[in-house]
Amino acid sequence: MGPPVFGVTSLAALPELSVVVPVKDEVDNAVPLLMEICAALRGKTTFEVLFVDDASKDGTAEVLLAARPQAPELRVLKHRKNSGQSRAVRTGVIAARGRLVATLDGDGQNDPADIPLLLAVWAREEGKEQTLGLVAGQRIKREDNWVKRVSSRVGNGVRQWLLKDGTRDTGCGLKLFARDAFLTLPYFDHIHRFMPAMMLREGYRISHADVRHRPRSHGTSKYGTLDRLLVSLSDLVGVRWLLRRSRRPEAIEEL
Repeated sequence: MGPPVFGVTSLAALPELSVVVPVKDEVDNAVPLLMEICAALRGKTTFEVLFVDDASKDGTAEVLLAARPQAPELRVLKHRKNSGQSRAVRTGVIAARGRLVATLDGDGQNDPADIPLLLAVWAREEGKEQTLGLVAGQRIKREDNWVKRVSSRVGNGVRQWLLKDGTRDTGCGLKLFARDAFLTLPYFDHIHRFMPAMMLREGYRISHADVRHRPRSHGTSKYGTLDRLLVSLSDLVGVRWLLRRSRRPEAIEEL
């Protein structure tokens, strides 16, 4: 079965930016985050906000739908079966109508006020010779416990050593990328953590922006430290294989 088909919108009505937010059981965080996104972007660009509910059981989708009168930019998509963060991001990107897509985590730890910063970096970098595919946010002060901070630093160091993607913090959920570029990437679970390397693999240029990080106000993390480490090691093997198997033509011409 192919990808889902969503409603067609006239070109005149297409937004410049689609904000994709994957959520799983974030009933207390979802609406405040939605309102922050709208406040950060209204008057700065045309946009839509797509919350992708990954089979929440706490009423996350329902509280979002109730908030739609205050946020007409909102669209809500829901997975019937829990499929993971990367699949939720991909669902949102496929449904997105914007040329550019921004992602951020649904737990409220990414600051929506940093999205205009990423847009400014994009505007500055877009006209350069090599096609820009991604502006990756990098957290400058992690508001997590010391175990998460240390494990993340070790994991990012190993990943940089193996993949050489020039990104110190691929776990940051705040990213801005071209929708078309994302859809050229090979899909696999957890690809959201390896987007810089995958963009470079496809010949795109990447840039970075320092962004803020906030403590979680409600709920608990959906990831454990040990299980994330084990999965990351397995993923690194697969990503290294993908990088070695990549072949790109120097140029393409239509005859």
